[in-house]
Amino acid sequence: MSYKSDIEIAREANKLPIQEIGGKLGINSSDLLPYGHDKAKVSEKFIKSLNDKPDGNLILVTAINPTPAGEGKTTTTVGLGDGLNAIGKKAAVCIREASLGPCFGMKGGAAGGGYAQVVPMEEMNLHFTGDFHAITSAHNLLSAMIDNHIYWGNDLDIDTRRVVWRRVVDMNDRALRQITASLGGISNGFPREAGFDITVASEVMACLCLANDLEDLEKRLGNIIVAYRRDKSPVFCKDIKADGAMTVLLKDAMQPNLVQTLENNPAFVHGGPFANIAHGCNSVVATKTALKLADYVVTEAGFGADLGAEKFLNIKCRKANISPSAVVLVATVRAMKMNGGVSKADLGPENVEAVIKGCPNLGRHIENVKSFGVPVVVAINHFVTDTDKEVQAIKDYVSSMGSEAIVSKHWEFGSKGSEELAKRIVDIVDSNLADFSPIYPDNMSLMEKIETISKRIYRADEVLADKKIRDQLRSWEDQGYGDLPICMAKTQYSFSTDPSLRGAPTGHSVPIREVRLSAGAGFVVAICGEIMTMPGLPRKPAAETIGLNAIGDVEGLF
Repeated sequence: MSYKSDIEIAREANKLPIQEIGGKLGINSSDLLPYGHDKAKVSEKFIKSLNDKPDGNLILVTAINPTPAGEGKTTTTVGLGDGLNAIGKKAAVCIREASLGPCFGMKGGAAGGGYAQVVPMEEMNLHFTGDFHAITSAHNLLSAMIDNHIYWGNDLDIDTRRVVWRRVVDMNDRALRQITASLGGISNGFPREAGFDITVASEVMACLCLANDLEDLEKRLGNIIVAYRRDKSPVFCKDIKADGAMTVLLKDAMQPNLVQTLENNPAFVHGGPFANIAHGCNSVVATKTALKLADYVVTEAGFGADLGAEKFLNIKCRKANISPSAVVLVATVRAMKMNGGVSKADLGPENVEAVIKGCPNLGRHIENVKSFGVPVVVAINHFVTDTDKEVQAIKDYVSSMGSEAIVSKHWEFGSKGSEELAKRIVDIVDSNLADFSPIYPDNMSLMEKIETISKRIYRADEVLADKKIRDQLRSWEDQGYGDLPICMAKTQYSFSTDPSLRGAPTGHSVPIREVRLSAGAGFVVAICGEIMTMPGLPRKPAAETIGLNAIGDVEGLF
């Protein structure tokens, strides 16, 4: 049996005018800023009017470590949101915006899949409402103003060897990781080494996603450290006087985007930091707005629970003063087989033994999430090739871990396939079982926080960090940044820093290559192993097969 592609399904969607979608949440047309007929931004004025309303229940969707077999975290998020609405609950979905890098690279888009998608799929995976362009422009405005300040006399006495603010572009481009800027003579400035990150790793992205409003955003932008003087004292964005203009560029981007699922349920899509190199969550303002408008809010955090969920629970929940009532951990039979040593080409035949062998990866994620005091349900994102015995093997394993696994067929059937999962989530929320707490306190040293994440979440034996890195962390503590949380930049494919090491490895080390202070966002980034903050394109990028057909429709986007 053949199945329609995601883009074919999305193109056939029976979309409602975005005003009707807003109406389901009590948003008047006058409080929506339409971008065409099927997407709109929610006005800042309306969001501020919600401050005194009580919050709904927050459900986090996370997953096992990603594999080429696919897990379907966003798909499950959308499917669960539709399922909750189908059983009579007032629910909304909150997901991240797609980056052009993975869309044209290897991963594809970020709108879900099958009959559990957010639409308009094509626009969401391309330019959407221009948020990422605004973030890129604001970031690079600051870059230009730093170099301009140095060119015109350097009144702040910036040490040009210690400019830490890199440029960004929303595309995987390894050639830009390390560059030399301002060559070509005196009129072009003072030559120095520089580099690019991908936009999703920008501290401006993090500031926008963690800010409560425009005033908070401008303050965070102003606190970004861009360089150091010869005496090692920091130079801030506000010293360059770029924070006001950057906020102007981000004024519209700060307002969350409202779209709809295939079943015409509301979905907020806003912000998009990667979880392997940034904090991996959609914006605080989108999540908190949804919590004021819906009784159940389903949101996702990027990649596996060792990255996305850890950062959601330790960073976003801490900063936004929110907490989840339940966590859904997504797994697939296919991914369990891969963790059990089966190659992608051999996933078709039934292999219960491999499923069982791969389950420890799932088990570790269950243990980790439970350590935050939140109840966990495993969602088996069903593939049509899954056999009953393979599914039962996962259910039995999860049961032995003290949790429950539920098969969800939302990809194939939409809300009809996710109703069982939705009902179980409602039962858990109603039981008030959650007793959430981050796994480390604010007053723990920065190095101890890194060690806590590495040992408790990754199960590492040790953290390898040389004297230079340890001294840097202590210096930031002395400057008053010791209470900040940690954002680990690490491969998404393994609990370790070795992407080839699947399953549930132990006895490994976590090498810290570099640490960066994101004083505006409010966390310290620890870059582990070989992870890059500017990814590269694969040997055969998706861009090779993306184009327009004879009638002008996009083909090849997934």
